[in-house]
Amino acid sequence: MVAVTVCVHLGMLFLHVAPANTVSKEHGKKIYDWVYPEFEQNWKLFAPNPLQQNVAVQARAQLRTADGGRRVTRWYDLSAQDGAAIDHNLLPSHTQQNELRRAWDFFVSTHDAQNRPTGLRGEISERYVRRIVLLRIDRHEPLARGEAIDQVQVRSRTTGVRPPKWSDEKNDAKPILRLLPWWSVTPDDLPLADGTRARRDVAEGSGAR
Repeated sequence: MVAVTVCVHLGMLFLHVAPANTVSKEHGKKIYDWVYPEFEQNWKLFAPNPLQQNVAVQARAQLRTADGGRRVTRWYDLSAQDGAAIDHNLLPSHTQQNELRRAWDFFVSTHDAQNRPTGLRGEISERYVRRIVLLRIDRHEPLARGEAIDQVQVRSRTTGVRPPKWSDEKNDAKPILRLLPWWSVTPDDLPLADGTRARRDVAEGSGAR
């Protein structure tokens, strides 16, 4: 049974990452149900143009203090935190590998160059990124008594991967920076933070949109 299961699993993954063929077209629903979400693969065999960029997503927060003032945190490199959690980890979690990366890809694909959403999916992607950022900053930024996270801001730094020495390919090594505007935090952005100071203070009336 173990051997059969392993063979079926490897076959399903092969059909998932292989170019479209008669078998994968006929049994696409079964393959999809088997692979997603636990065994998702975001690469394809014989990919003509593999990923050639490194994207670092960073975030900071504006905090509302107990006396009504404001203070801004340092920039947190969320991508670097995921990378550190994956390095030398034989069983990294799906969250560490894909949550932030896929969320940022979702945001970029649904926004224009001025960071304006191009449709309803753009608004959804913005809320998703904001919630991920908020939960991660809340985890790493100690709040003093009476403080609350009022706004968050996100930026990205995209750099091209240098081609190997034997390659004639040329690419621009200059990083591309993308700075998003400040996003106000609402109580709905804290679905997993019940009972924390951040949620209680926001619910009592912080700078919501």
